[in-house]
Amino acid sequence: MAMNIPATMRALQQSSLDGPKDLQLVSDVPVPNPGLGEVLIRVGAAGVNFVDISQSLGVFAGGPRPPYVAGIEAAGEVVALGEGVSGVELGSHVIGVTIMGGAFAEYAVLTAAGSTPLPPGWTDEQALGMVVSWPTALAALKPLGQIEAGQTVLIHAAAGGTGQVAVKLAKHYGATVIAAASPEKHAVVKELGADHFLDSGSSDLAAEVLRLTGGNGVDLVLESAGGATLETSLTATKRITGRVVVFGLAGGEASITNWDLVYKHQVHLIGLNIGILIQSTPHIFGEVMGEMFGLIAGGVLSQGTPTVHELADGPQALQDLEARTTVGKLALAPSASLSA
Repeated sequence: MAMNIPATMRALQQSSLDGPKDLQLVSDVPVPNPGLGEVLIRVGAAGVNFVDISQSLGVFAGGPRPPYVAGIEAAGEVVALGEGVSGVELGSHVIGVTIMGGAFAEYAVLTAAGSTPLPPGWTDEQALGMVVSWPTALAALKPLGQIEAGQTVLIHAAAGGTGQVAVKLAKHYGATVIAAASPEKHAVVKELGADHFLDSGSSDLAAEVLRLTGGNGVDLVLESAGGATLETSLTATKRITGRVVVFGLAGGEASITNWDLVYKHQVHLIGLNIGILIQSTPHIFGEVMGEMFGLIAGGVLSQGTPTVHELADGPQALQDLEARTTVGKLALAPSASLSA
């Protein structure tokens, strides 16, 4: 079963593992066919995520090999159903993750099981974040981070797509939020309800966090900064009961030893990769998504307002994200040329 689908499409293809500068718009990529348990969507909007940069540099474990169509998050209209698909209607709008790429294109294949229907009245671009950054923030705070009312959480990259949702959710759960972001982004974070703002570029970040917490450190850190900031996060965490959830390494790799954990940083170190969480603990992912839809219904989480770029401007958008000059969620609109 299918609607009117062309044979080829425009897509952004990654040609090397040297980063997003080698992402190119190609106009004659074959439109993929949905296989068993899959659906084909006409992409209305694709989310730009840090994963895209990790994949383009080859540091994403088991990631796609070039040349590949980039992009892991897509929302759009279901235009074809693969074999064995039930419960998804042609013409309905869904959002999903395609972890091996394919989202930065006019058409993309998603698994039917992993496709989430859009909340009523939401556009494709407003739903971006629902399957990557929102559940990541939620999983880091709740099932993994065990955040409770009255506790304090340090959120790195607080003005980013995942960071903004994390700030909003942490406040909803009754936590005190210390937000780290570059100073020009503090106004954005303040609006979301963060209690304290620190300059993410400060060399004295750990000392400032300790000062704000009376020397005790925070109960939870959402660590996506990586690099030297991991050491800061560990230093700023409460001994014994404090948790550090690591879900990104934007600033590069950092190592921690067993000596550190015994003599220096006696903390809970928790690794999170939302793709692996979906695969290995679908029941936890189900709880996270259930909680998320409850928060949407309750008005705690509302439609996203991403900055939308044309597909052709995708390579620049990814380089801006890599350079940390962006705020909030970025999106690409592959079908802009079709509707224009």
